[in-house]
Amino acid sequence: MTGGTGFTGSRLVEYLIDKGHSVSVLDNQKGIFYDHLIKKGANIILGSVTNRDTVKKAVANVQGVFHLAAAFRQINASKKTYWDVNVEGTRILCQEAIKKPLVKKFVYCSTQGVHGDIKNPPGNEDSPIVPVDYYQYTKYEGEKVVKKFTSKGLKSVIIRPTAIYGPGDPERFFYLFRFAKKGKFYMFGDGKAFYHPVYIDNLCDGFYTAWESDKNNAEVYIIADKDYFTIKELVKKIGESMGTKIKFIHLPFLPLYIAACLCEFIYKPFKLSPPLFRRRVDWYRQNRAFKIDKSVKELNYNPRVGIEEGLKRTAKWYKDNNYL
Repeated sequence: MTGGTGFTGSRLVEYLIDKGHSVSVLDNQKGIFYDHLIKKGANIILGSVTNRDTVKKAVANVQGVFHLAAAFRQINASKKTYWDVNVEGTRILCQEAIKKPLVKKFVYCSTQGVHGDIKNPPGNEDSPIVPVDYYQYTKYEGEKVVKKFTSKGLKSVIIRPTAIYGPGDPERFFYLFRFAKKGKFYMFGDGKAFYHPVYIDNLCDGFYTAWESDKNNAEVYIIADKDYFTIKELVKKIGESMGTKIKFIHLPFLPLYIAACLCEFIYKPFKLSPPLFRRRVDWYRQNRAFKIDKSVKELNYNPRVGIEEGLKRTAKWYKDNNYL
């Protein structure tokens, strides 16, 4: 597995080990779960998917590849960084995996983001491809690489997860929990944009059903929870998971967007991540909602954990680990 020491990858590593599998991990950093994964029995190789010798070592004697590593929305990262990791790194991994007769399946983790803003929600796997940033663009280009090698004999499945959350997530949903805990939430716009979460355990089930399925021709699957919500509904539920009633203060969206643009402009020369940026504020207005019929029907995917239970478990982790 690549990218196995981050939030999503570490949970999938643990999931696979609990299923009785031996897991080798390739990642370019130790991450906060490194020691835990070592104790669980994972074999961790520190290095980059852009290094062919390291990749060769990582895929030796493996039966399957879960490719989760990515250059992920580093605000001031160059386009070359995104391309080298998300596209060329995927190419190197495919080139080495296809040489290994033991490799039965290559599961590539893409993103719902390749669909951009869903104009007529809910969308599905056939919704238009309209990435809105270079990260999303290179993830879709990575999909093309996987499909190219599949035409040469690599057996593969492509997964597009929605918004991942759960215990162990140090940042994605944490900001929402932190603001919701105060009982006052500033909602820029009407709060009616749709948001589609996927609880981490459900996502791991999705990865595993893709691996076990007979699908191997680079088929694409949206992996998400059963339900999607308006962002206002979601924030209310986050508050409920902590026993907090949320008071919403509605503000216009445009001034926030202008502030994000200015913030990016000011921080760019210093190569620092700005505290406010366009991708983050787009959360208030972009629709992300999908049908999961194809995954349910063809992969036998069944998201077991609902939003109330998922948020409750996540809130407990944040409290237990002194995030809240």
